[in-house]
Amino acid sequence: MPTVEELYRNYGILADATEQVGQHKDAYQVILDGVKGGTKEKRLAAQFIPKFFKHFPELADSAINAQLDLCEDEDVSIRRQAIKELPQFATGENLPRVADILTQLLQTDDSAEFNLVNNALLSIFKMDAKGTLGGLFSQILQGEDIVRERAIKFLSTKLKTLPDEVLTKEVEELILTESKKVLEDVTGEEFVLFMKILSGLKSLQTVSGRQQLVELVAEQADLEQTFNPSDPDCVDRLLQCTRQAVPLFSKNVHSTRFVTYFCEQVLPNLSTLTTPVEGLDIQLEVLKLLAEMSSFCGDMEKLETNLRKLFDKLLEYMPLPPEEAENGENAGNEEPKLQFSYVECLLYSFHQLGRKLPDFLTAKLNAEKLKDFKIRLQYFARGLQVYIRQLRLALQGKTGEALKTEENKIKVVALKITNNINVLIKDLFHIPPSYKSTVTLSWKPVQKVEIGQKRASEDTTSGSPPKKSSAGPKRDARQIYNPPSGKYSSNLGNFNYGERFRLGTNSTLWGGQGGRIT
Repeated sequence: MPTVEELYRNYGILADATEQVGQHKDAYQVILDGVKGGTKEKRLAAQFIPKFFKHFPELADSAINAQLDLCEDEDVSIRRQAIKELPQFATGENLPRVADILTQLLQTDDSAEFNLVNNALLSIFKMDAKGTLGGLFSQILQGEDIVRERAIKFLSTKLKTLPDEVLTKEVEELILTESKKVLEDVTGEEFVLFMKILSGLKSLQTVSGRQQLVELVAEQADLEQTFNPSDPDCVDRLLQCTRQAVPLFSKNVHSTRFVTYFCEQVLPNLSTLTTPVEGLDIQLEVLKLLAEMSSFCGDMEKLETNLRKLFDKLLEYMPLPPEEAENGENAGNEEPKLQFSYVECLLYSFHQLGRKLPDFLTAKLNAEKLKDFKIRLQYFARGLQVYIRQLRLALQGKTGEALKTEENKIKVVALKITNNINVLIKDLFHIPPSYKSTVTLSWKPVQKVEIGQKRASEDTTSGSPPKKSSAGPKRDARQIYNPPSGKYSSNLGNFNYGERFRLGTNSTLWGGQGGRIT
């Protein structure tokens, strides 16, 4: 084993040789042997080996292996020095191997080392993006779980920091191709990260690119298979995939396939759905996703069938008035419970699809069914007006900090929900029923109204206490869909109909834990 003095002497030989350095193979071999020495010798070897690496291609394997030994040394300072120098070995055909090595080194628990590995990977990414991706995806597909996890997170966080000259169209095509291989077998969390990676690619920002992503999600959601409501994993996979699809939909990228699947397979089984996510109101989560998607349906082959299924489900949450006894009191012992959050979602979805078949209520339903529906609407609307008055009274005069209490935040959302339902019911009471009003779903940010643009009379914030609200991002901004947050189940006010009010639920990744948002 060479001493420190011998290492310096051979370093001098190589440094002085200038253009003839490749003729001093024996001197370089001495430096390679330095990895077998003590701490001082190893530190010198970690610096000297990469400095002259390019001059000895016949010793490339030995040099890389020697540096790799130093990357795994017990001494943290030696490891850090060796890792820092690894990009110097990333030349030609050696680059994918170096990328593979660096990817494996992501498993370190030392934060300084981890940062060095990240920086080294970014460095070689800028040298050869394709070669670096080869090493990363090799470990994602075949490496240990911890390496796979960290390699995916590296891609999801670092790709967006790379300049356009690195992330060329060809590089992005490679990322898409390799990602498709990985998506054949992923966990829920991995799927979300890959959708984040792919949706951030410049080449997939186009309509055709977004359509590709929707098809990927549909394949992952297994929309060709019969839905199993009693299988928590099946339910969770569908919800997780749908959450990823929602921000991709637009007037040109349609949600038709997802909406049809929800109407045909999920709605009829709504009450039997199971979920592994503790505290999640799974029924409300499904209905909110359906409502968001219903705005972006294209031509629908089974439109009438889907409308019937929506209509039937809506009836379940819109009760008939209780029968009255001879003395005018209710004959039954219990008043119907009005679940406003469910009705908002179902009514909105029905209203959106109804625009495509406006004569559904008048031409496709028999007279008795239509009469029954109007009685239910009228009864619901009557209770709605009482509740809206109670909410407005409770919020009257409250501004600023007073509106930030948990109780008042619930009431503000409740007012949005009830105003929405009120607008939609008014539309359906027109003769013939109308589908012209527009509302903003209660959990979505209010869109900014341009100067000079008349605010529609159906704006659901009317009746809310005066307050400044920042404009939410437009859909064109491709905001990531945020599942409904904050789990509430409260009796707000003394509602005459024995009302049980349902607001949103907290949603997390597969197997995640819900919690109250304040």
